[in-house]
Amino acid sequence: MGKVVVSIVMGSDSDLPVMQAAADMLEEFGVGYELDVVSAHRTPEKLFEYSKNAHKRGIQVIIAGAGGAAHLPGMIASMSPLPVIGVPVKSSNSIDGWDSILSILQMPGGVPVATVALNGAKNAGILAAQIVGAGDEKTREEIIAYKLELNEQVMQKSKKVKR
Repeated sequence: MGKVVVSIVMGSDSDLPVMQAAADMLEEFGVGYELDVVSAHRTPEKLFEYSKNAHKRGIQVIIAGAGGAAHLPGMIASMSPLPVIGVPVKSSNSIDGWDSILSILQMPGGVPVATVALNGAKNAGILAAQIVGAGDEKTREEIIAYKLELNEQVMQKSKKVKR
């Protein structure tokens, strides 16, 4: 795997089963990543330091997963110059995940957060790789191959189902 260019953070280690899918996709594409817990509410100093300095460490994209009030992605986006992909996580204290979705999705003008589906960390990993791939030919070629494979899988399923 290459040097670390994507940072995956989550508000709690209980989010790891969901967020692991982003890490798995980045591994598949050969994109270097780091993984950490940064709580917007319980570790605000760590959040500030992380958000203001990730780009100085060579990070190009941040994937932030959070449940409940889900402030982590937006708070990171408010302080970081990097693109942030928010993953709403359905947590134990969640209102069916809607609180997390709306918290991440409804960002004010000027503070964008790209938002994937509830528990959609796989797509967050793919999107992060696509962002990296915009400036890295090797990663872009991995994305192209992945999309060709998706096409082939659907074509095979079509042959089995079609009458």
